[in-house]
Amino acid sequence: MNKKQILKFSEDYAQKAGFKLNPDKKQLNKIIKGLKKNEDKYGFRFCPCRVVTGNFDEDRIIVCPCIYHKAEIKDMGHCLCRFFFDKDYEKKFKNNLKI
Repeated sequence: MNKKQILKFSEDYAQKAGFKLNPDKKQLNKIIKGLKKNEDKYGFRFCPCRVVTGNFDEDRIIVCPCIYHKAEIKDMGHCLCRFFFDKDYEKKFKNNLKI
């Protein structure tokens, strides 16, 4: 996938899952770039904020959207990468508004 396709896939996923993508375009572009870099290097869109071990049986849980993202969004309002956010982030997590 190219970066535009990764963005489209991620937007579609976020909408279906009830999330939104990071509204900070600069940060969003960094994450997209990291996903593309990992896809080019490893063949999969591993989360750029996670360590890739090289063992696919271990690493498959960090293919974006990773296995951790839903729990992180529930707890923090966003995933570790700050790629996916709770759609009501501003209302639910107003004490942690740094995006």
